[in-house]
Amino acid sequence: MLKVAACVMAFIMLLGLVSCRKNRVVNTSFYYWKTVYDTNVTEKRYFDTLGCKKLYMRIMDVDKGDNSAVPISPVTFKTALPNAVQVVPVVFVVNDVLKYQTHQQLNDLAGKIVYYVNGRIKLSGKKNYNELQLDCDWTRTTRDNYFYLLRQISANAGLKNKKLSATLRLHQLKNQKNSGIPPVDRVMLMCYNMGNLRKYGSQNSILEQSELEKYVGENLSNYPIPVDVGLPVFSWAVVFRQKQYAGISKRLHQENFSDQQTFKANGSSLYRVQRDLPNYGLLRGDEVRWEYLPASELLSAANYIQKYISSDTLNVIFFHLDEPTLKHYTYEDLEKTTAVFR
Repeated sequence: MLKVAACVMAFIMLLGLVSCRKNRVVNTSFYYWKTVYDTNVTEKRYFDTLGCKKLYMRIMDVDKGDNSAVPISPVTFKTALPNAVQVVPVVFVVNDVLKYQTHQQLNDLAGKIVYYVNGRIKLSGKKNYNELQLDCDWTRTTRDNYFYLLRQISANAGLKNKKLSATLRLHQLKNQKNSGIPPVDRVMLMCYNMGNLRKYGSQNSILEQSELEKYVGENLSNYPIPVDVGLPVFSWAVVFRQKQYAGISKRLHQENFSDQQTFKANGSSLYRVQRDLPNYGLLRGDEVRWEYLPASELLSAANYIQKYISSDTLNVIFFHLDEPTLKHYTYEDLEKTTAVFR
């Protein structure tokens, strides 16, 4: 009888734990990383089918000009953003911009960023936004200036009642002592671009599970501010000339490699170019590494990361909303990936 009673008690306790457990609220969205915004039927279908409400839109890069930091390749709008879609403007700050800046120069830069962003948001057809995100691969030597810039942006009157978030690279997550914790409301952990893009070979520099596991774990579960997750749904063709990195060929797509007379397989992901292709910037003998993340590996990465997320509310953002790369994934692939975080 005692054994039965103990089992009943354990069952009741288990029910109590289950009933007290709250499902995590998971919001799905995409980055939009093009210089021109226009309506695209395929991209809209993915966005709507996955129930997205927000679009994380790159507004501009900030790079060094002749005398000061300047906006580079700002987004333009062929069509207005839909009324039902909230926009989160994203500004990419080149790390070198932050070197040797005085506080006065950073004060000026903060004001210019907020002013410029607000102007672009109006051009998008939106009257307002709730969050601004800064993207920067800051280092130990630029950390203090970057964090100062973030504080000045957050204090700017043009950002009143708005949240400020920042992207977080895996090395910044792991090396918290040197990298510091940015003074923002949330961070977006970029779970991609973790390998050595320039290294010759058949590795995948976008995401490899073994590399991911070197950085996440307790570093993520112990992070002191809420963490959102950015996952890759992009691909690229990395070019090597005489086994030396020669750049990325933006015109190549996966279907190009089905032409075996032009691209001869040289391993699992390497292809040797059989003739000069001036339209693609390729020479005979060049090797191209085609990189993308299969749906199964995307799901595996999500399953690993979710174990270390402690937030009750999470934003899962796919990089990025682009028809040629989205076709590698079905709606079900992306929904299944998002679902593991709930």
